[in-house]
Amino acid sequence: MFLIINKSKVSGKIRIPGSKSHTIRALFIASLANGQSEISDPLISNDADSAVEVCKALGANIEYINNKYIIDGFNGKPQVPSDVVNVGNSGTTLRFALSTASLCEGTTVLTGDYQIRRRPLGPLISSLNSLGANVFSTRNNGMAPVVTTGKLKGGRTQLDSVTSQYLSSLLIHTPLLSEDSEIEITRLNEVPYVEMTLWWLDKQGIVYSNNNFKSISVKGKQQYKPINLAIPGDFSSATFFAVHSAISGEEIILDNLDMSDPQGDKEVIEILGKMGAKITINKDSVTIKGNGLTGMEIDMNSIPDALPAMAVLGCFAEGETRLVNVPQARLKETDRISVMYNELKKMGADIEELPDGLIIRKSKLRGAAVESHDDHRIVMSLAIAGLNIEGETVIKDAEAFNVTFPEFVNVIKSCGGKAELLHKYM
Repeated sequence: MFLIINKSKVSGKIRIPGSKSHTIRALFIASLANGQSEISDPLISNDADSAVEVCKALGANIEYINNKYIIDGFNGKPQVPSDVVNVGNSGTTLRFALSTASLCEGTTVLTGDYQIRRRPLGPLISSLNSLGANVFSTRNNGMAPVVTTGKLKGGRTQLDSVTSQYLSSLLIHTPLLSEDSEIEITRLNEVPYVEMTLWWLDKQGIVYSNNNFKSISVKGKQQYKPINLAIPGDFSSATFFAVHSAISGEEIILDNLDMSDPQGDKEVIEILGKMGAKITINKDSVTIKGNGLTGMEIDMNSIPDALPAMAVLGCFAEGETRLVNVPQARLKETDRISVMYNELKKMGADIEELPDGLIIRKSKLRGAAVESHDDHRIVMSLAIAGLNIEGETVIKDAEAFNVTFPEFVNVIKSCGGKAELLHKYM
């Protein structure tokens, strides 16, 4: 589909949907638990649907009733799936499910769409094997399709966690193993996402010892309890409208956000304030109003998902904005550094590509035909650019936003924005 965007005012109150990261962690932990869990206000999106279907394939019983997931867990003993397990476009689901499947005897095959089959798994495969599993990539390239025949036992392993999802996957599953585990961490990107995983372990009373993320020891023979909680709003999804407000000068109230939540992307709010936006933080919401922006250097290592939106922001900030220390952004659904460089160039951006980020200078952007590369965060970032520039912006393959924010276009329209989805564009 094509998303057609024209310059327009977007303001008002926006309810931010539930966090994808929290939703997927909740689904896996509830599935691993002994008993019935209730998860309220989850994110309903393509990625969340993928996690649900994978957990069901591994033995959980999951129903969605009255905005709640009702989950009967399999008590740390997943079943061997009856067919190949397809994770769709969800990298988090793939990394978590690989460990879940390695808890049982028998063969599980995991795959996904064309983007998933290009995303690396090698360090996680190596760690799982050193902890007793038998995991291999069918193409011998450290990527899906991947096969596991179990069974994890525990022990010692080294992990190069170029993506936090590798470490989170091990942390969620090692408490259930027959032996204690020690994970020596040789590299860790995206620390806040691991802190979020530890937040879940703390809520479950899981016993572990964290040596300043240099190593983490986890006691074996533990068990997960049923969950009964509501999923907080997603700061990653809120980023797009926060950036729009900072660029446009319009006031937007982002409802359903809790600044005490462990999500790393809440750092974006602080950064926007440093760059000049007016920020008001309330108990369950954040109000943002643009007031002119000044460029700065931003270490993006903890917030890689914000890179596309922050690249757009840099085009509207005085001087130079440097997005640095985020090489893992090249390993997402797309190489987001390269993609944002190329797509913003089409719109007239003064932008420079670095090995680990981008340099953006204030630019007079214009509407253009651009491509999403089937990446939800690219679609939404380019849409925010289009709302703030003259001329028509046409985004190809825009339906990718359904991965995390299915209501994105409807929210724009409900707040006064000019946005239209078309099956064909002439």
